[in-house]
Amino acid sequence: MAGALPHHAPAVVLLSGGLDSAVALAAAKRDGFACHAISFDYGQRHRVELEAAARIAARAGVPHKVVGVDLRAIGGSALTDDIDVPKDRSEAELSGSVPVTYVPARNLIFLSIAAGYAQTLSAWNIFIGVNSVDYSGYPDCRWPFVEAFARAANFATGVWDDRDRATLQRPGFTIHAPLINLTKVQIIRLGRELGVDFMLTHSCYDPGESGIACGHCDSCLIRRRGFAEAGVPDPTRYHARVPAVEP
Repeated sequence: MAGALPHHAPAVVLLSGGLDSAVALAAAKRDGFACHAISFDYGQRHRVELEAAARIAARAGVPHKVVGVDLRAIGGSALTDDIDVPKDRSEAELSGSVPVTYVPARNLIFLSIAAGYAQTLSAWNIFIGVNSVDYSGYPDCRWPFVEAFARAANFATGVWDDRDRATLQRPGFTIHAPLINLTKVQIIRLGRELGVDFMLTHSCYDPGESGIACGHCDSCLIRRRGFAEAGVPDPTRYHARVPAVEP
């Protein structure tokens, strides 16, 4: 795919500051895109991830924009409301129903803003680090959503007309989700191959005041297990002593 692209074609990369988005950025750079990172200050309780995003973008040498959008006004999530973040959930619970850490329509909102930003840059490629294998069960991390959003974005921005979806004056948006079918182990190993510094990333949903990871939320559990099974040292600093994860 990258070989058919203009040299250094611009792309917008959604960069949360987490492990997956850092690897997605590295994959976009590997494929020859001139990347522009975008992050969102949406009222998340783990706002420290924005500092991680800034570090990752700086290390990658890419422009970085932070956009404010107050999703606390909507609420309904443990990440944006006064709801306890679940801790130490079992494997069965992790693979069960959508957890309370799901932020309603978050990726729909973020991709819409990213598409607007991309249009100002004439960047018709957008990267997002969603994953539908080792994840918390969020519905907006699956391929049907990503595919449907790409179609909607092309109608919304005038790429396709209303009659036959013919391409008009410019290329249509392509939404790249390079990690969507990878396990966390595969993502970590890919990141290591691409030179991602995992120490720069932040995944915890409920960090302490100093930003240190709790080690017990869903995101920490998935991250810890991924590193253990990948055989890669986990550089994360945890707030409290956590038991070792068996690979």
